[in-house]
Amino acid sequence: MIHLILILALAQTEWKPIFNGKDLDGWETWLAKPGRGSEFEGLKKNEKGDYVEPLGLNRDPHANFSVVTEDGAPALRVSGEVFGGISTKDEFENYHFRAEFKWGQKRWPPREKTVRDNGLLYHCVGPHGAGSGAWLKSFEMQIQEHDCGDFHSVAGVVVDVEAVPKDPGKPDGELRYRKGAPKVAGVARRIWKDPDNEKPSGEWNLVEIYCLGQTSVHVVNGKVVMVLTNLRHKVGTQEVALTKGRLQIQSEAAEIFWRKMELRPISELPRDLLE
Repeated sequence: MIHLILILALAQTEWKPIFNGKDLDGWETWLAKPGRGSEFEGLKKNEKGDYVEPLGLNRDPHANFSVVTEDGAPALRVSGEVFGGISTKDEFENYHFRAEFKWGQKRWPPREKTVRDNGLLYHCVGPHGAGSGAWLKSFEMQIQEHDCGDFHSVAGVVVDVEAVPKDPGKPDGELRYRKGAPKVAGVARRIWKDPDNEKPSGEWNLVEIYCLGQTSVHVVNGKVVMVLTNLRHKVGTQEVALTKGRLQIQSEAAEIFWRKMELRPISELPRDLLE
């Protein structure tokens, strides 16, 4: 009996790869309207030269998402040319996710002269393009130079968070996560992480997300940088708990590489995680 219990316990903590390193099996792509700097044959434009329709589902003629070898190992390359995302086909609930990312060199309009931007979206639900025509409704762990671990609400999801004003002179302005601070309820906008623990551009960063019930925790290179509670979204006029969904990796005008993407089920948050 003890042996059986041990086997079951180990099975519950086994890591499950969600990227096989060979192809994009288990994933689907969605790409929004391209920018003027890109040419896509057969895609409609208006008289000003702007695209008027998205590339849409699993239509990726320029290999915005591809499997490559980077630093001697398989990686998912996101070119960033067109805004959009690559999403798991499966949904996940009560899990610990981890992956490594590294910035590439390529940048695209309209962000070719600003910080590199990407995002890891979780509890993704609903139709593609709900957020800015590019992303699924979801909670975002921001992956952006100097801002890795921030929270963004995509398509109106709502959280509670322990936070302080980012600018003390603007008590009603943007928020910064601060463990032990008063709880702010009903937040559906950006929350800045604390502390900053991202490595310099070009190095691999380890990012993790813990999701349990209506709580999520963002971890960057081993440090907790964000804790969110009471995760929910609006369904009609009601706010409803949102505790599961797909995972989505953004494409947002900057080249990025992802590898070692895996998750495992959890039934509780590690005690030392929130200490």
